[in-house]
Amino acid sequence: MTKQTRQQRIQKAFHHKAFIPFITCGDPDLATSKAIIRTLAANGADIIELGIPFLDPTAEGPVIQEANLRALKNQVTTDDIFQMVADLRQDLTVPMVIMTYANVVFSYGIQRFIQKSQEVGIDGLILPDVPYEEKEEFNQVCQQYGLAFISLITPTSHERIAKIAKEANGFLYCVSSLGVTGVRSQINTDLGSMIAAVRKANPTISVAIGFGIATSEQAKQMSQLSDGIIIGSAIVKQIGQHQQKAPEILAEYAKSIIQNIR
Repeated sequence: MTKQTRQQRIQKAFHHKAFIPFITCGDPDLATSKAIIRTLAANGADIIELGIPFLDPTAEGPVIQEANLRALKNQVTTDDIFQMVADLRQDLTVPMVIMTYANVVFSYGIQRFIQKSQEVGIDGLILPDVPYEEKEEFNQVCQQYGLAFISLITPTSHERIAKIAKEANGFLYCVSSLGVTGVRSQINTDLGSMIAAVRKANPTISVAIGFGIATSEQAKQMSQLSDGIIIGSAIVKQIGQHQQKAPEILAEYAKSIIQNIR
């Protein structure tokens, strides 16, 4: 797949309000992760974020932290996840992006990790612990292999929003709330102002809101402000509860989210 096709695959995901679910790969096991990815794709997911488990996921709340520990207890490796993606890419065309931490990439080797991601069919990379000012060593290699290095903006980004937005590619991940990931009863950040600053700096980049969205009503509200919504903890929580039965539960959940955002 060419660099252009890979970028187009992400851009096309935003031809309507995009639903972007996140899962921790290997929780409860890789076979179930694979089944969940297929189910989410079949039920309207536009991009799927794949978490590579890590012992110290600093941006994550307890739900995703526990999922990381369960996956690591299963001895799931980065290579296992790459193999799973390669298997899925035999017939699955939905864009897939990896969300993990800089240490995971460093320990694998930046060049080797990004090259392997490209070979198996990954479209982008999100590293929540890499600030904008330190992104270049990853971004350069991503550009070399045609992957989108997806940047984040947070409620504390302020005057940096315009800078980050101008250089963004793939899509821009708008973090809705301060703190770690997790379901929230209310999202009170002035997201309208954040997204307006992005639109002014870069009218062509798509913006997806994540952190805290769980219910169909929250998804609807956030999708009215943005081009898409990212749901992680609410999905990972259901996987933790339902284990191997999670695919059938998540099929219904995905349908209800999509019904509300489109």
